[in-house]
Amino acid sequence: MTKVAPKPPSQADQIHVRLLFFGAARDAVNNDEVDFILRAGATAAEALKAVLEKYPELRRFGRSLLFAVNQEYARGDRLIENGDELAVFPPVSGGSDNRADAGSAGILPASAYSNDFFELTTEAIDVGSVARRVVPPECGASVTLDGYAREWTSGRRTLYLVYEAYAPMALSELQRLGREAHEHFEIAHLCIVHRTGKLAIGETSVVISVSAPHRRAAFEACEWAIRELKRTVPIWKKEVFEDGEVWVEGESGANSPPGESHHHG
Repeated sequence: MTKVAPKPPSQADQIHVRLLFFGAARDAVNNDEVDFILRAGATAAEALKAVLEKYPELRRFGRSLLFAVNQEYARGDRLIENGDELAVFPPVSGGSDNRADAGSAGILPASAYSNDFFELTTEAIDVGSVARRVVPPECGASVTLDGYAREWTSGRRTLYLVYEAYAPMALSELQRLGREAHEHFEIAHLCIVHRTGKLAIGETSVVISVSAPHRRAAFEACEWAIRELKRTVPIWKKEVFEDGEVWVEGESGANSPPGESHHHG
């Protein structure tokens, strides 16, 4: 009996997506964007599996590898559609006390709070001007965090830093963070400005400024905001030392890979 070769999938059985890589994942595959073909009806979990089969070098990230669909962290059962934008990246920069974007990446005002604003920029940040944008007359206190590039990390001298962002998703996540801050704390306004590109030692990388009727809420919201930013916002930091360089990765528990539950609350 003659065996019939399996019929190759037709174009109707396939979808085309845009696949993006960021941070150390981009370095691992030596590419930042590819056109990728999936079977029609594939879920996010199946899409990630296909990506790992095509790019086995990504397996070194294990379960910490993160996956987004159309600039949102994706549940494993989310259906992928033709033309979707998929992104694969390691945990965001995180950090503990232990492809630069060209031009300004954009400003995103929070729709529900007209004086809130969130911004990515390649320009030097004026901390004072950011802080002054959230000082309304009804408030009794404002708290501003100025995060800047330090020279020494665990005994190694840093020459400079490079920050990279998945800009549209980063701005969307910052806006979500702003909404949640207003839900959790009695604050009036919140603004976050984050630098991308190359930073010299001592230059400001991020400013968070919070105003509130009372200082305690302002302090608590500011600390919460930087912690959440480092946990979920897709911005990565590369430290360039005298003797090498490394992408800084935070904890991977913030967002589970497709197939596991996600919680941002």
